[in-house]
Amino acid sequence: MKTQAQKQKSRGKGDLVGRRDVLRALGAGAGAAAVTASSALVEPAAAQGESGAEKRKARYQPNSADVQNYYRVNRYPK
Repeated sequence: MKTQAQKQKSRGKGDLVGRRDVLRALGAGAGAAAVTASSALVEPAAAQGESGAEKRKARYQPNSADVQNYYRVNRYPK
């Protein structure tokens, strides 16, 4: 069985660059450019500090209008 290169040479196309090879090269070049550009623009993130009291404060408010509306809407008939 002939390989792809042998088939191309028998057709007289041995010196041509394949379409997939060109697309592969363009894709690799674009990927490398994106990695270089993104690493140059990104700065390390700084964490925002919370005090101990703020970490422990109650966030769930069962009597708020939103919670009451949720339970009112999702009440199913028995």
